[in-house]
Amino acid sequence: MFFASDNTSPVAPQVLAALERANAGYAAGYGSDAVTQEVRAMIRDTLDAPQAAVHLVGTGTAANALSLALFCPPWAAVYCHRVAHVEEDECGAPEFYTGGAKLVLIDGDHARMDPAALADSIAFTARAGVHNVQRGMVTLTNATEAGTIYTPDEVAAIADIARAHGLPVHMDGARFANAVARLGCHPADLTWRAGVDVLSFGGTKNGLMGVEAVVIFNPEKAWEFELRRKRGGHLFSKHRYLAAQMQAYLADGLWLQLAGQANAMADRLSAGIAALPQARLVHPTQANAVFAAWPRDGHRRAQDAGAAYYLWPGNQTMEGPGDEQVAARLVASWCTTPDEVDSFLSLIG
Repeated sequence: MFFASDNTSPVAPQVLAALERANAGYAAGYGSDAVTQEVRAMIRDTLDAPQAAVHLVGTGTAANALSLALFCPPWAAVYCHRVAHVEEDECGAPEFYTGGAKLVLIDGDHARMDPAALADSIAFTARAGVHNVQRGMVTLTNATEAGTIYTPDEVAAIADIARAHGLPVHMDGARFANAVARLGCHPADLTWRAGVDVLSFGGTKNGLMGVEAVVIFNPEKAWEFELRRKRGGHLFSKHRYLAAQMQAYLADGLWLQLAGQANAMADRLSAGIAALPQARLVHPTQANAVFAAWPRDGHRRAQDAGAAYYLWPGNQTMEGPGDEQVAARLVASWCTTPDEVDSFLSLIG
């Protein structure tokens, strides 16, 4: 009953096997190995983007911060949702790597940016000319920090607003697989076809040991990214071990299979909680995270039995009357089982 986060799950066995294969003999370093070249081609094929530049890094923070730095100057604004991952969980890395760009926070229900609010914020930017930060770029988190997703049409609506002002668009896809698996659409429909310029293609939260791909749909920016990655300390010398993970991830649709399992277990968890008489869902369950509230006594029983999850927001405590509702975040992973979900539901009900 470990629902604290999907990045705490074990590595998928197919990925460990790929690492074992990659460990045989010698290979060129810094991304010059054959596996890295194959992975670049696999990602381009997956996204139907034959001209895209593909670069691997070890963390999602690096993927996001370097992507933003590539497109946004230090004196400009990065428009993101108020609870976007780059705002809440990157410890200032976007500001650091861009050299000082300002995150401008946009409202919207269930962690999805409201297009009208974005348009208003962009129009308000640089109202005093040189005295203000300038318009920089837009970033979306998909799936969002509330467990919801942007559809291709919703991505396109935001990208259209950005385009009208000449702004590039980044997608933080740490849980991109969960969004694609839920929608059943082509990955290109959520990215470059909808107007996305650069994608952080996540893997660590979905069964990999630690690798993310930065996909730059305009290859003219590729060399600059390579320089920024090296200067930022994120070019791995034994690069084949990053590539081997991503190779296994993409082979035979494994990335979508793992995400589909996580989504299905979140659905099971969400439906079970919603059926309880004194419980409610805080956000719609669309990916692999469930946000819900139920009586404090149920929390105590679950935690006494060893269930792991976060009270949400994090300033909540277990003090108070047992019938008082307390909200929580529960995240299913690729290896969550029906038995784990059902055991948990039996404790909180």
